[in-house]
Amino acid sequence: MAHPVNPALGGHLLAYSGVPTFMRQTPTRDLRGVDVAIVGVPFDSGATSFRGGTRFGPRKIREASLALWGHHPIHGVAPAEALTIADYGDAAIEMASIEKTMANITAEVGAALAQGPMVVALGGDHSISLPLLRAQAANARNAGYGPPALVHFDAHTDVEPGDYEHGTVFRHAIEEGLIDPAATIQVGIRGSLYFPDDLNVARQLGIRVLTIDDCFEMGIPAVVAAIRETVGDRRTYVTLDIDAADPAFAPGTGTPEPGGFSSYQMLQLMRGLKGLNLVGMDIVEVSPPYDHADITALLAANLVFEYLCLVALNRA
Repeated sequence: MAHPVNPALGGHLLAYSGVPTFMRQTPTRDLRGVDVAIVGVPFDSGATSFRGGTRFGPRKIREASLALWGHHPIHGVAPAEALTIADYGDAAIEMASIEKTMANITAEVGAALAQGPMVVALGGDHSISLPLLRAQAANARNAGYGPPALVHFDAHTDVEPGDYEHGTVFRHAIEEGLIDPAATIQVGIRGSLYFPDDLNVARQLGIRVLTIDDCFEMGIPAVVAAIRETVGDRRTYVTLDIDAADPAFAPGTGTPEPGGFSSYQMLQLMRGLKGLNLVGMDIVEVSPPYDHADITALLAANLVFEYLCLVALNRA
């Protein structure tokens, strides 16, 4: 059962009024009885390749979420009514130390998961996915589960070798046994490469890779079918780099790559995950300093809303 409307948060007010928690949900770290906890991770020191500023992403996504009126016109569900959602606030960040920050994220999100809710994280650069997956994996092991499947929307594969940073996160996740590469699919990969064989690195690790050319040749329904075929009924984590969208629709990001998905196609892809065994999500790389009219943050907030609708449908 959802939390009762807290008048102090201004739920009865228009979008430009009130306290900007995510969708004006109650801010609390007491997650007993909570279905979904929204956690901000304002960190962008993961060796940003081009443009910084994603540390400001969680706050701006929360602000943009105030324009979400609550009811999904296609799914016929209102997640804030069907679920108890809480805004946990932000994880503790050590901007000068990625190792300390990762340890903090894993500890805080692990403690949140131990209270029972699903965690949806707002980034932050993509390096935050590694400590989030560590927390997810530890929680899963405690419950007797193995590593989850992964659905990864992105312009980049993020499987380069090297130290902890936003471009190496999923190589580390595979090497640490946090995800199953045979049940992992990357969708929307594009852009120029450092090395000629870069695209094959992910495939050699066992990941299914759909480039943007594959996606547009197949069409969105076939991409959705490929995702569902890859993950099956496995417990599935979703990680979404906003640069999967074309910079015409999401200019506020660190490494924009022309030729991506439109906003509507991103919504279609998220809706296509309906019925999957979802266990958590992160959305990353929203950089407000490079945004125009907040359109990137608005897309990010709507994609989180789409995900919450899927969770609500699963719970129903």
